[in-house]
Amino acid sequence: MAKNIAEQIVEMLENANVKRIYAVTGDSLNHLNVAVKKSSIQWIHVRHEEVGAYAAAAEAELDGLAVCAGSCGPGHVHLINGVYEAHRSHVPMLVIASTIPSDEMGMDYFQETNTIKLFDDCSYYNQMITRPEQVQRTFQTAIQHAISKKGVAVIGLPGDVSELEAQETTTSTQIFKTNPLIRPSDDELKNLATLINESKKVTLYCGIGAAEANVEVVQLSQVLKAPVGYSFRGKMAIQPNNPNEIGLTGLLGFPSAYHAMHDADLVILLGTDFPYQKFMPVKNKIVQIDESPERLGRRAKLELGLTGDVKQTIMALLPMLNEKKDVDFLNEQLAFYDKVKENQLEYVRDSGKEDAIQPEYVAHTLDQLAKKDAIFTVDTGMCCVWGARFITGTGERKMLGSFNHGSMANAMPMAIGASLSHPEKQVIAMCGDGGLSMLLGDMATIFQYKLPVKLIVFNNRTLGMVKLEMEVGGMPDNETDMINPDFALVAQAMGYPGKNVHKPEEVENAIKECLDQDGPYLLNIFTNPNALALPPKIELDQVLGMTKSMAQLMLGGKMDEVLETVKSNYKHIKGLL
Repeated sequence: MAKNIAEQIVEMLENANVKRIYAVTGDSLNHLNVAVKKSSIQWIHVRHEEVGAYAAAAEAELDGLAVCAGSCGPGHVHLINGVYEAHRSHVPMLVIASTIPSDEMGMDYFQETNTIKLFDDCSYYNQMITRPEQVQRTFQTAIQHAISKKGVAVIGLPGDVSELEAQETTTSTQIFKTNPLIRPSDDELKNLATLINESKKVTLYCGIGAAEANVEVVQLSQVLKAPVGYSFRGKMAIQPNNPNEIGLTGLLGFPSAYHAMHDADLVILLGTDFPYQKFMPVKNKIVQIDESPERLGRRAKLELGLTGDVKQTIMALLPMLNEKKDVDFLNEQLAFYDKVKENQLEYVRDSGKEDAIQPEYVAHTLDQLAKKDAIFTVDTGMCCVWGARFITGTGERKMLGSFNHGSMANAMPMAIGASLSHPEKQVIAMCGDGGLSMLLGDMATIFQYKLPVKLIVFNNRTLGMVKLEMEVGGMPDNETDMINPDFALVAQAMGYPGKNVHKPEEVENAIKECLDQDGPYLLNIFTNPNALALPPKIELDQVLGMTKSMAQLMLGGKMDEVLETVKSNYKHIKGLL
């Protein structure tokens, strides 16, 4: 019996080494579902397509390619947030957006949507299949775009087309995963070497594009006596085995990295598209090296902008450099970083009180107890701050989050994708109570597939980052409070253990019990709602804004909240003065 198009598509996905499709099945996807059932690919039945897209994004970041799907209309519309996440994080993902019957298109049919318009802003390739002759060429081209451009490819697939008899193409069907060597020209490298050799104080700042170049970055920093800062996405790769690292900068970072970048004569940006222009220095020289030339110069005024793979570029550059002898600048920055880290530990030593446990203490304890090769996922907001500042890179750990798109609710779905693709790893989701609430239903997916995901809920009963944003803007926070369900009981209703932690002295043993559990576990920790996450650069208008909002709260009769905020954060504020 001849195979249909759905079976042909699944065969191509198998040949591309796809292991899973994250989806909610239904009408226009049913033929694809049946074809998957007869294959080696696993259909992961999520409760919400957005969760499937996030899970696929996590798998794609860890393994290089993943697939999610949504049925016509609402099904593929639900995917959109996770699809944006994958595309903005530059991870290869294939989206199968099944649609209404092809003969009903343009007739305002039930559940009709225009997939080309819908996905055009969050994909590198976005096409509709309407004939059998298109299938193999279109899927091969889509996957080739996803892995080569590092982003999303979307295939629109009408339900009626998927059951048609398949036809073979005369063009290639295999996937070509190329690995070219990319570096600046010899003349460009000579210009860079001259600039570096003439500069007395150099700081390196690394992003995710330097993830495969830890050894080379460390070697370069030692030759130049240069401190090394990094972005959040670059942390897990650049921090380990790096004696010259001085932490992050940006909204989640430390004063030390900000200070080192602004005090240098020359800042070298390696594989980073760091988005916060206000944290960039403006009075010194800046060089940017990135494998994507379109990113050069859009964050800072550059002395040089070079295209190249960070690892290959440093390897070619090192023989041209003169080793620097003066270590004063490096030692100053490392000494300042030591003080910053000591200040951070004050929050660990003061672990909080009942129902106001310091989240810094929780994150530090989790860092100490988690395995050296654990995969962490972090919700956008305050959990990102605690992950950025307290989870240590070991060279084996990974940390996934919505670092570019900045969406809520990503941690639990990403943990699903990480656990399915790496069942041998300890997977820990650092969830905010707001984020977990948003996609709560897929806690059931964790149980259904018996995933040993550990959900650590930083339950501060508020939208913490939004509250901070309002306060520094001079506004009293409004409608940021959360009246939550008992998350521990929700976990138990879903089929796995859940536990509430109200007191600081319970934290360490509770985390141990959670991590030792053979299977999923939810730990609901009642953290301090007034713990702030102040950035390394405090603007005068932010200080005035905070003062204004605190005054408004006092005038509104919320004196207790004002006092708790001040008491919870005086150490942090003191450390930044």
